[in-house]
Amino acid sequence: MSKLIKPQGYSPLLDMRQTEQGIKLIKDFFQQNLSTELRLRRVTAPLFVLQGLGINDDLNGVERAVTFPVKDLGDAKAEVVHSLAKWKRLTLAEYEVEPGYGIYTDMNAIRADEELDNLHSLYVDQWDWEAVITPEQRNLDFLKSVVRRIYSAILRTEYLTCETYPQLQPFLPADIHFIHSEELLKMYPNLTAKEREDAITKTYGAVFVIGIGGQLSNGEKHDGRAPDYDDWSTENSDGFLGLNGDILIWNPVLGRSFELSSMGIRVDKTALERQLVLTGEEGRKQLYFHQQLLNDKLPLSIGGGIGQSRLCMVMLQKAHIGEIQASIWSDEMRQECEAAGMPLI
Repeated sequence: MSKLIKPQGYSPLLDMRQTEQGIKLIKDFFQQNLSTELRLRRVTAPLFVLQGLGINDDLNGVERAVTFPVKDLGDAKAEVVHSLAKWKRLTLAEYEVEPGYGIYTDMNAIRADEELDNLHSLYVDQWDWEAVITPEQRNLDFLKSVVRRIYSAILRTEYLTCETYPQLQPFLPADIHFIHSEELLKMYPNLTAKEREDAITKTYGAVFVIGIGGQLSNGEKHDGRAPDYDDWSTENSDGFLGLNGDILIWNPVLGRSFELSSMGIRVDKTALERQLVLTGEEGRKQLYFHQQLLNDKLPLSIGGGIGQSRLCMVMLQKAHIGEIQASIWSDEMRQECEAAGMPLI
């Protein structure tokens, strides 16, 4: 368990009953605030999709989806979603959502290839959201404005949580800081991408790192992104590549940066074709989702995912995501967590 962080002297500030009540409080309050801030209506989402349509999120392009045969469809393969990045855009078109409005949903996933630690489990739950935008809104300023609105909802949630449980003290800054991944590389050229995130987030408390997926000046990517949902190859107003990014906060319990959301302006036809070439994935053009986009049947959009268990974990100031959600852990991890004062559900 070398990746397990065990904060010295850690003891949960809420007991298990208070924790379960707090989880419901946070989930109910935040999703209503998110819906109001971004003008989103809730929709019902699938747990699995058919394989071979290009609808499932490919994440970094290496994670294996959990698959199973469907007897009534001639054993056609279905796969549990990784996220709903592309499904949401199809749904926006199906529901004929107007610019300025969007949808959100409860996304539940199984990611069998996750390396389990304080932040990662096999089970992923998040609010997946997507909104229709105009061509004029495909720019960095608009992206930043949406990030600020999401962060405002996070701040309100922290206030309510700390008012409800006075033993919890607020720690988030009033504003979120923006920086491009290339600027971050120049600030900390001798650090890894993760170490750079820790350094900048410790300084500012809350950071949005712009430009995730494109190649940086050192020949590396800050982090991986699939080529067919976020736009990471378009030059933005700062002269760097990328109209996407991650919301990070400094987690004082774990003493490290903590990703709450991955989001961005989605690819248009031009960006999709460019990014498929850059990643050698031109063959995807024949898939259903990609054909819909290339044939102008999908709206321009912005969207992302916000971790439900992660938001609850940081708001309730827990040291392990297993204190928030029920999942599968090795006996070794359970024993280490118990010895470290982290009671896993």
